[in-house]
Amino acid sequence: MDTSELQKIKQRYNIVGNSDGLNHALDVALQVAPTDLSVLIIGESGVGKEIIPRVIHDNSPRRREKYFAINCGSIPEGTIDSELFGHEKGSFTGAIGESEGYFGIANKGTIFLDEVGELPIQTQARLLRVLETGEYIRVGGTEIRKTDVRIVAATNVNMRKAVSEGRFREDLYYRLNTIPIQMPALRERGDDILLLFRLFAMQMAEKYRLPKISLSDEAKQIMLKYKWPGNVRQLKNITEQMSVLSREREIDAQTLTQFIPRDEESTQLATIQKDGKDDHSYASERELLYKILYELRGNVSDLRREMNSLRKQLDEARQLGGTGGYVSPVQPNTQVAPVSSVSPVSSVSPVSSVPPITDLDELQHIRQEIATGGMRGTYKPEAEDAEIEEIKEENENLNLSDLSKQMIEKALERNNGNRKKAAEELGISDRTLYRKINKYKL
Repeated sequence: MDTSELQKIKQRYNIVGNSDGLNHALDVALQVAPTDLSVLIIGESGVGKEIIPRVIHDNSPRRREKYFAINCGSIPEGTIDSELFGHEKGSFTGAIGESEGYFGIANKGTIFLDEVGELPIQTQARLLRVLETGEYIRVGGTEIRKTDVRIVAATNVNMRKAVSEGRFREDLYYRLNTIPIQMPALRERGDDILLLFRLFAMQMAEKYRLPKISLSDEAKQIMLKYKWPGNVRQLKNITEQMSVLSREREIDAQTLTQFIPRDEESTQLATIQKDGKDDHSYASERELLYKILYELRGNVSDLRREMNSLRKQLDEARQLGGTGGYVSPVQPNTQVAPVSSVSPVSSVSPVSSVPPITDLDELQHIRQEIATGGMRGTYKPEAEDAEIEEIKEENENLNLSDLSKQMIEKALERNNGNRKKAAEELGISDRTLYRKINKYKL
């Protein structure tokens, strides 16, 4: 394809960039568009895979027919067959009428199956039959129906690994992968990063009537070297944040680093790799529980360090006796100073900050209150140990289901109820989050 034709396609679909990887993906899409071959678009989340199916459909003989984009990961497992292939009246609870399904409605057109790797095994078998014969049966029905649909699929998972683990049918994979198109990650697109930044900055300036932001030379280098785990979606988000929150219109390196997370933060536990021997139905739930346990382990570790430090300081204080420091109340003939109630995360004041007690009458009064339990907040070693054990036991006995529910509630609250964003934050699929929301009745 010549450069002028490629530029026309980019202008038509508002595609920004001149990297070789992007140009190659568009070139392959236009070459395969006139055919009915199945296409599998491969790329990380946020790279813009959804543009390619639209380009293919609009430049194919089916361009005047219907086009449907379906996110397989956002449809609950129990209803996805009905959504795709339709259902008969009374086939399940709530089926008050029949439904044609996407494959019936999109006859002669194109269906884009995003996140195809999330399809349940039984749905994969139905999809394979459509690809091989053009036939399908509605849920609850017996009549074989025909459809003529062009299928374009996309995924952000390693499909070969999914096949080897038994999570995706090998025969379906090869049927979908007739023509593979690789969408490059943003970090592989070089100067396209700066072009996209300028576009997003200009859009924000026009939309909200703000002075357009720009980048200093040092900031540009940071942008080019950053890994961009969220790809174009992340770049747009950061550009929008800086456009609104930054007081300076030229973004320098120091300002930019306040908005770009460190690489290790952006990938923390969201990309936990699953053991090939594990069952896929529990994989996403394991990732969420791993995340919960990781944070819990960090809290317990911090607690243990605080308590060890506290004990050490108290032991040292008890040994100081007559120097005006902290002492054990059970030791006779020594100076005593009140100690505030001990908390697992409280800090201990320096020993020198507590004045010595020199009045014998006051000392006798304090001892009497200690003996009768009248002094609140007095340090008692056995009480401290009991409190530590109680906290440890409470953390060890936390119910993982409750923790999972709490994590989901907080993620939904932080994202204003947006389930897709909450699922991305938790590192699980949309369908897994939907199932858990129903399970916990959130």
